Amino acid sequence: MSVDLSGARWFKSRRSSGSQECVEVAFLDGGHVGVRDSKNGAGPALVFTPGEWDAFTTGMNDGEFNRR
Repeated sequence: MSVDLSGARWFKSRRSSGSQECVEVAFLDGGHVGVRDSKNGAGPALVFTPGEWDAFTTGMNDGEFNRR
């Protein structure tokens, strides 16, 4: 999938600490969502479809990714 990221408005969570260990997210055209490493803004980004992003955020909210 090819999505234009040139006009993306990237942001970090308000809960993000001052350390460089964060990801940034951008809501893109067509409902897609971009995710990238905040330390490497010029680097690659992952792009998720709306369904993929919904499944991921639902899993997060349900505790699916908690360490055991």
